[in-house]
Amino acid sequence: MASRQDWLEEGFRVLSEDGAPALTVERLTARLKLTKGSFYHHFRGMAGYKTNLLAHYETEHTGRYVAEAERGGGTAGARLRHLLELALEDKGVSDGLEIAVRAWALQDAEVRALQLRVDRLRVDYLRDLLREAGGPDTDTAPLARLLYLLLVGAQQLVPPLPAEELREVYALALRLAPQEEGAPT
Repeated sequence: MASRQDWLEEGFRVLSEDGAPALTVERLTARLKLTKGSFYHHFRGMAGYKTNLLAHYETEHTGRYVAEAERGGGTAGARLRHLLELALEDKGVSDGLEIAVRAWALQDAEVRALQLRVDRLRVDYLRDLLREAGGPDTDTAPLARLLYLLLVGAQQLVPPLPAEELREVYALALRLAPQEEGAPT
């Protein structure tokens, strides 16, 4: 029997590969080679599944990265660099999940609300790190948005900008950012 996590991870794969219209009970059960009963054991229909999938997305692709950056400790600059590495290594970025969720948000109010919340959380965390690193208040919000826009924009290119090239762009942006006293550039 598949776990709730298995169902959600399979939903991410379907969403990444074929978009939101392909997210059906039939598609999920066929891919997992399970019955509809197994699906309904974990979820109260597709509406409940979608709500759980979106919550899982927010937890895995935002909350977990903030928590890992904070657990890594160190200066705000060190946590920022760690966060950027986590984002560059994120499978959701490279496999199209982020793009699929953004496309879905254009069609669905619940997904749009999630995307707004996730974007706000991500930019706010970047802004807080930049402020803690000693950046002037007038620069921290625009720089936080710039760092986030680099990630989102890199995903929109066809083909998406490879992680190594985006890493170079981030290195440049961080060199231009205010630095903590004694921090390596």
